[in-house]
Amino acid sequence: IGGEYLSNSKAGALSTLFDIGGVFGGILAGHISDNLNARAITAASFMYCAIPALFFYRVYGSTSLFCNAALMIITGLFVNGPYALITTAVSADLGTHGSLKGNSRALATVTGIIDGTGSMGAAIGPLLTGYLSTQSWSAVFTMLIVAALMSGLLLTRLVAAEVKVKLRARSSMLEQSLLV
Repeated sequence: IGGEYLSNSKAGALSTLFDIGGVFGGILAGHISDNLNARAITAASFMYCAIPALFFYRVYGSTSLFCNAALMIITGLFVNGPYALITTAVSADLGTHGSLKGNSRALATVTGIIDGTGSMGAAIGPLLTGYLSTQSWSAVFTMLIVAALMSGLLLTRLVAAEVKVKLRARSSMLEQSLLV
């Protein structure tokens, strides 16, 4: 980084900044989601912001230690923010969803699917990263960018549903204010 070789311990310590960014990302995503009451919009926005963050980290992360650290925190913020939101808030929302009607077994199953999917990604990701890193680091970042894009796209239906609800609520408020 910046022409300086980092020892394994320094590189390991530097990589913790990704997780520190993730802590702030989880808090920020939760705060935004709660204030806007729009979990899917928040998660998708963070995933789409992760794409340029990953790109800039790949291009500029090696220019200096400061640049690497700052981009590592920013990337962690955008990557881990939606993860925290999806695994916690969405699972909690499922508990109040009408289709479950207090069925704790169904809730446990759905929560297990969400957590299991995350665990599968946590197992496959490093395996794929290890293979791709033997090809090139650009391939690794391309994989991460494609994964972020796919995540954002998979949230599209939920985003569209939230936007419809928001537009209906706004239209209803506008009609009520005109009647008064």
